[in-house]
Amino acid sequence: MTVDFRRVWLADAISQLGTRMTFLAAPLVAVLSLHASAFEVALVRAFESLGALLFGLLAGAWVDRLRCRPVLLVTDLGRFLVLLSIPAAALVGVLSLGHLYVVMFVVGSLSIWFDIAHQSYLPRLLPADQLVSANAKLSANTSVAALAGASGGGFLVQLLTAPLVFTADALSFLWSAAWIRSIRHREPGPPKRPDRHLGREILEGLRFVVRQPLLRAIAGNTATFVLWQSAHSAVTVVFLVREIGLSAGAIGLLGTIGLVGALLSAAASGRLTARFGQARALVAAAVALGPGYVVSAFTTPGWGLVWFVASTAIASFGIVLLGVTEMTCRQLVCPPELLGRVNATMEFTMWAVMPVGAILGGGLATWLGLRETILVAGVGACFAALWLVFSPMRRLRDFPAA
Repeated sequence: MTVDFRRVWLADAISQLGTRMTFLAAPLVAVLSLHASAFEVALVRAFESLGALLFGLLAGAWVDRLRCRPVLLVTDLGRFLVLLSIPAAALVGVLSLGHLYVVMFVVGSLSIWFDIAHQSYLPRLLPADQLVSANAKLSANTSVAALAGASGGGFLVQLLTAPLVFTADALSFLWSAAWIRSIRHREPGPPKRPDRHLGREILEGLRFVVRQPLLRAIAGNTATFVLWQSAHSAVTVVFLVREIGLSAGAIGLLGTIGLVGALLSAAASGRLTARFGQARALVAAAVALGPGYVVSAFTTPGWGLVWFVASTAIASFGIVLLGVTEMTCRQLVCPPELLGRVNATMEFTMWAVMPVGAILGGGLATWLGLRETILVAGVGACFAALWLVFSPMRRLRDFPAA
């Protein structure tokens, strides 16, 4: 791997850690500091993903027109400044649910620009034969961050209170920006088409995904799974606090133990794809995800917490393996000039259903109860893999190159 990739990797590593802390801290702020209902907590997740619904496709078209590095820098610095407003408001006693919703919306909007530029940047830095390894290393960042962030975030919430944990996340984006700025590689500007039109360019990305059978199946699987995953995650913290009676530190510790599966998956993904094939690994990971979420519904106090740990371990192993293979598929089958728009379209299928899933989770929790909502969401997630099982993906070993 090149020196510049190592800088991208370092930028990503600490940024992921801060993001995972906020992923836990945001609903805990709503539950513990602002005494929000289950539905109001679900709206925290909904507002975070709403920005992608509004700006995702637009961001993809612009990323194909721009150099990726400046986009990464601007979005990192923007998130640094916005997140600092949470601890600042808490310190002077004016933090509200409305403020939290606005911050999560702005951070989510900047994150979709960052994510699309980040995914499109990697093929500009590395040759195609290094993409699986590079994606696995970046997934390892996510896994380590999930482990450290879950436990560290939980204990920091108890030590500092939930709003002050946002300071750590803000500083992580400043760290990321410093490493991105140090990258020496300067990508050439994308060629300017004389007839370019933003709406037409967005449609080109959408058409490519719809007409490409592998990407179409992945998009359907992603949308279905993330819909039910969002419903599940929207109520999980409330369930663990109010029905199981766990503290913030205990929730973090449980998440850390379970997320060992993600770390193992990141370490093994290269060997698994080499032995069984990229496409086969992707389908197997998708099939395993739904049952992993179902078993969390059996969580009870005491030894019954083993169900939650097992659920997190199975789901995290599958999510990382799925993410590595899915990203590699995008980068291989898509022409370079379309990659930003294709990434945006694929991300749009995920982010667009997140607010719907979060609101669905909050509504089901109000109607059915927390445990019942977790079970329904897990069963719903099982159906996502059918998109891949009944697609050309099941007949492939590896992905074809564009």
